[in-house]
Amino acid sequence: MWNHKQAIWILWPAFMSACLLEVLVFALVDPLDLHWSGRALPWSRQAVYTTAFFVFWAAGLLSGALTTLLRAPMPKVSDCPFPVGARPDDCPHQAD
Repeated sequence: MWNHKQAIWILWPAFMSACLLEVLVFALVDPLDLHWSGRALPWSRQAVYTTAFFVFWAAGLLSGALTTLLRAPMPKVSDCPFPVGARPDDCPHQAD
């Protein structure tokens, strides 16, 4: 589906954005002050930092992958999806 270069185009910016988000979020938020469903998280600071980093990275990966997928050229409507010998009579570009 994607080659190695395209994977790096997705992975590296997602990693860098996760690093930046990690710094920005945790400069303002203490992990021990986080609550879930009205209760304090029973995790250590390091566990919250690690989990948040991977969540930020996954969001960046999803964004980059969707952008790359949507950026891919679409086949023309007039293109025939069949190989030359198996094309039906009404398929465009019969002579190709």
